[in-house]
Amino acid sequence: MKKIVLTVVAMLSMTMAFADGENANNINEAEAYNFSINSYKLSVALGLNLDQTEAVSDIEKNFSIEMKNAGEANKEQRPELVKEAVNKNLSYMHAVLNNQQYHKYLTLMNMTLANRGLNF
Repeated sequence: MKKIVLTVVAMLSMTMAFADGENANNINEAEAYNFSINSYKLSVALGLNLDQTEAVSDIEKNFSIEMKNAGEANKEQRPELVKEAVNKNLSYMHAVLNNQQYHKYLTLMNMTLANRGLNF
């Protein structure tokens, strides 16, 4: 009887540890889609003027919302939603930034996506 009780306790503790790890994975996965970008730091890094800073801030707010929606979508839909959000963001940025700024932004975006594991 003692062995059965110990076996049940061991099984429950392993199940709880597994469930805890799965919740951590879900939280980490959701954080990958959180694109809260500091517009001031981005404007300094890209050397933006005042008009560009306002436009970039608006574009980044929309991008953040789209990425959050992608993170909340089904796993099957996520890659397509991320690809669509990134392509839309890059096309808007290309219209606002000059070639040198856009190249630097593209480098930053590629590094950020790679670091978050969102390559497509």
